Amino acid sequence: MSTEPLPLTLVFKQAGSASELARRLKITPSAVLQWDKVPPTRVLEVERITGVSRHLLRPDIFGARPIEGVSA
Repeated sequence: MSTEPLPLTLVFKQAGSASELARRLKITPSAVLQWDKVPPTRVLEVERITGVSRHLLRPDIFGARPIEGVSA
């Protein structure tokens, strides 16, 4: 069992709250609270606001987080 927080839980914590994230994205809090995952069109903006990696937010789109110091 993983103890790592779910991406959205981490996003809300880093932003301060779901309402604060919504305010910074200029959308309603109810819109944010409906997300199961960060929408692809919002990933880069959420990453910029929260510092949560796009690779953690949407590994289905951006792949797993690259390992530091390993080049492709």
